[in-house]
Amino acid sequence: MAIRAARVLIAKPGLDGHDRGAKIIARALRDAGMEVIYTGLRQTPQMIAEAALQEDVDVVGLSILSGAHMTLVPRIREAMNEAELDDVPIIVGGIIPDDDKAALSEMGVVGVFGPGTSTEMIRDFINKLIAQKDGDD
Repeated sequence: MAIRAARVLIAKPGLDGHDRGAKIIARALRDAGMEVIYTGLRQTPQMIAEAALQEDVDVVGLSILSGAHMTLVPRIREAMNEAELDDVPIIVGGIIPDDDKAALSEMGVVGVFGPGTSTEMIRDFINKLIAQKDGDD
């Protein structure tokens, strides 16, 4: 059984202006056959939730290098829940201390990817999420 193409939103929340990693991931996922929507820099939680809703995405990927993940992720999850996107998983990439991973998981983050994570690993993780989701339907 073939896995359908995932629709993935890649977002850069907050004031972090470094988007090279987000663009690399977006391109790698696109090259792997996924439909990728890149929101650009300096997105608010509400902007991310609105884009996820409008684009009917399967996964929201956040790139956070600023250290503000413990502030931004709960706000994004709340905005997504308010938009009735509580079933859309969030993955996070960036500089995330190991000590914060459990708290992020409790907030609904299903995957955390730090520096050095291969694009193949992220692709495979998303494909597994989609296969599990489609298996539940």
